This record gives sequence, C-alpha cells and structure tokens, in this order.
Amino acid sequence: MRPEDRLHERAKVVVERLGPHRIVTSEMVLVEFLDFMGVLGEQSRKIASNAVAGLADDPKVEVVPQTSRQFEAAVALYASRLDKRWSVADCASFILMEERNIREALAHDRDFAQAGFAALLREAPGRRA
Repeated sequence: MRPEDRLHERAKVVVERLGPHRIVTSEMVLVEFLDFMGVLGEQSRKIASNAVAGLADDPKVEVVPQTSRQFEAAVALYASRLDKRWSVADCASFILMEERNIREALAHDRDFAQAGFAALLREAPGRRA
C-alpha cells in the first residue's frame, strides 16, 4: 500500500466523522491537485479530471473561484514568509480559511499546522481538535 492510499482512507474516515459539514476548497488548490496528478500519467489525469468535475456537482463542496485579489494576497503572504516552504496555493488556502474563520483543514501537510490550523489528517484517529 502506498502512503497516499493510507491518506485517502484516513480522509474518508475524517470526512465521515465530520458529518454534514460543507467542504470549502479553491480553484487554486484544484490546480495544484491537477498538476500533481498530471505527472503520474494518463490514467491519473483522467481520475483527477473526473474528481474535479464531480466536486463542481457536489452540493456539500464549495469551490471558491480564483480572483486576482486572492492571487495577489497569496503571493504577498508567500513573499513575506520566505523562511517557510509554503506553496502559493497553501498561502491562498490560509487566507481563505482566515477570512471564513475555518480552523480545520482536510490536509496532512505540516504547513497547515505551522500556520495555526488543525491538519486533520495528521491527528491521531478518533481525536479532533
């Protein structure tokens, strides 16, 4: 089993435990996902494309459009934290989360914890901040 498969299973458990909460993501995050999957080959590109299309039709998921203001704010945060390994997409997520008072991220990325958010995929099973 690959580590990302374990994260997929962990994500399913966390989402089920969260219950009827709405998931918020952004087009910038989806671009990062599509880029990552794109280098894995044709089948992965197809899976990723279908996943993103499915999110658009899911009433429990809000995909926040990328705007010039969002991009500029993310680049400014990125530039102000040169000591971090945060991607521009991470920075955009942090800003969006702050704006909406979202404290938990469906992420394993230590950068979310470093930025002050609960990275739910890093937490021990059964524990929720």
